[in-house]
Amino acid sequence: MLSLDVMRGIVIVGMIVVNSAAFVKDVDGLDVYPLLLHAKWAGFTLADFVFPAFVFMVGVSIAIALRGVVITRATLGAITARSLRLFLAGLVISNLDWAAQWSDNNFRVMGVLQRIGLCYFASAILFLTLRARSRLILLTAALLLYWPLTLLPMPDGHAVDLSAAGANFVSWFDRAILGEANFVNGPLGFDPEGLMGTLPAIAQCLLGVAAGEWLWKNALQKNAPRDLALAGVALALAGFTWSFVFPLVKALWSSSFVLFSTGLAIMLLALCCQLFDRKQWHGSVTTFFAAFGMNAIFAYILHELASHMLESDLMRWFDLASSRVLAPRAASLIPVLIFVLIIWAPARYLQRRGWIVRI
Repeated sequence: MLSLDVMRGIVIVGMIVVNSAAFVKDVDGLDVYPLLLHAKWAGFTLADFVFPAFVFMVGVSIAIALRGVVITRATLGAITARSLRLFLAGLVISNLDWAAQWSDNNFRVMGVLQRIGLCYFASAILFLTLRARSRLILLTAALLLYWPLTLLPMPDGHAVDLSAAGANFVSWFDRAILGEANFVNGPLGFDPEGLMGTLPAIAQCLLGVAAGEWLWKNALQKNAPRDLALAGVALALAGFTWSFVFPLVKALWSSSFVLFSTGLAIMLLALCCQLFDRKQWHGSVTTFFAAFGMNAIFAYILHELASHMLESDLMRWFDLASSRVLAPRAASLIPVLIFVLIIWAPARYLQRRGWIVRI
């Protein structure tokens, strides 16, 4: 299904753009569009959409790639090995700065690839061992129970306030278990990819599994994209409504955030199915995103390893040259887009050769 590769590609490009925009803002001091930056705590921007959309797509891929597979010792070993490789790769990427200069940086246990590895492991095992209805009950229970879990009193005496960074039991748990190995340290420190917050992330991955199962069975139905889009609208509205009492917080991976971001991801998937599977749109744009989608994890790791290119004199020159004819925020996008093209080049080479780098 071309739609899956294209959507994964769109999401990975989004992750690269968002991370690069944050990098040039924090390191180079450039002015960037607020939409490309994460909400400071409660709220939702384009930047807050890309990672949960990828977690959702992991679930979709599980449902299609593992359909018909019987769980055996070999299957379990393969799933475990891949999950460990993802976790270890994330551990390396999360601590590149720490490895370069121990005195100025803290070691970090969790991160993007670590969470993907844990979500993949749990969702793949549950997909192979439970029926669809049981998985739906399980993910619903996880999202419902996560809410009161965040509101538990914190043993350190701080008042619970879900609108304030780190003022909740989930963040306290990460502080207690991980110590200084968090993304943000201090009395109210937290990790946006922390341990307990991985539970609703697994529920989101299972929502992707449910969408993938439904899509595989109904992809040829005339109204499949429309029905998929309507399901996305319903989930997004449910998440938005819930957010009035349980705020949309990416760093907390709140249940309302899961429903809202999943709803948007389903709508994007429905659009991709309509354009690329039904109408069979093909062209340079499709090829561009599909190159990222075919080797999504490879592209993500490569952009993390190459991110310091963004602070080079050449990239700063592109910004200065662009600022002569563009507004500052638009000019700051030029080095970001050039960086995306740099990452695209090896991904395109792999695509042309038909090679897929499996992590």
